Amino acid sequence: MSSLTGSPNTLHDTALEPLRAKSGWIIALGVVYVLAGLIALSSVVFATVVTVFVVGVMMLIAGVAEVINAFQIKTWGKFLLWLLLGALYIVAGFVTFENPLLAAALLTLVLGFALIASGIMRIILAFNMKQESPWVWVALSGVITLLLGLIIVGHWPVSGLYILGLFLGIDLVIAGASWIGIGLGLRRHA
Repeated sequence: MSSLTGSPNTLHDTALEPLRAKSGWIIALGVVYVLAGLIALSSVVFATVVTVFVVGVMMLIAGVAEVINAFQIKTWGKFLLWLLLGALYIVAGFVTFENPLLAAALLTLVLGFALIASGIMRIILAFNMKQESPWVWVALSGVITLLLGLIIVGHWPVSGLYILGLFLGIDLVIAGASWIGIGLGLRRHA
């Protein structure tokens, strides 16, 4: 009961104690992420192919789950649609294994158009926000996202060889740096 009557800082410190004990593992996880990210950045084409294979595996798993689901609810009346959807996912999964570079090019093109659409929507949103709110940051985010999408689409299909691997590498490095920062912060406040 004494922990319930303690100050908020005491409760916060008590809740973080198990993490502080494992700060070394958190830092090690961050180092692994950073190293994996640097490896991905050193060979973005290989990282792109690996990313496509992971997407292919996820499509196969989703397709099998859809087919199983179709047979579980076949009395619902949409059995054929569920079965076709599952088959489509399975075929798409196998296509990614058969021609990963084509799959990477298509995924990159979809990503480019998604970034263009997202950037346009953020810019529209920014100009519809109240002037007191931080609309400039939303507009800046929209412009950067739009430009990134235009660059990807403008360099397509060549960008399909490296964009997914580049994004994977950058994400792993940033995530790793975050874990290292969290681990060091926990250690510092121990």
